[in-house]
Amino acid sequence: MDNLLEEVNVHIVRADQSHVSYAEEIVETIFVAVQQRGTGTARRTREYITQKMMEGKAIIALTAQGVFAGFCYVETWEHDRYVANSGLIVRPEFRKNNLARRIKRAAFELSLERFPEAKMFGITTSAAVMKINFELGYRPVHFLELTTDESFW
Repeated sequence: MDNLLEEVNVHIVRADQSHVSYAEEIVETIFVAVQQRGTGTARRTREYITQKMMEGKAIIALTAQGVFAGFCYVETWEHDRYVANSGLIVRPEFRKNNLARRIKRAAFELSLERFPEAKMFGITTSAAVMKINFELGYRPVHFLELTTDESFW
């Protein structure tokens, strides 16, 4: 697959009910990436990803032909006082063309729009995602500045 050609045809949208059919593929794509990288990220379920879509807290990237290319979701804690963009994934054949950056920016903009007063943060083991976060204006903070919500920890 020609990545450059596909990038032009990839559309990034806010996921909703019409995208639920992609949930299992998203879960498996994230799982395979976690296994390959050995990052130990918690496995999300189809139901969890579906919930994020139904709540309007997710971004999905699809080709013009409807092929799943990437995904990211928004997580909130403490009554929407803290927000993180999580689960950023790009299928391997779509990598190296700034798609992750485009998806992350869309998730960032969604978070700002939906939760303008929230403190936004990201936790990652990926140097590439750290770079994207820095470009978006994230700054390093101590764990003490993060949410105290037990469901986070």
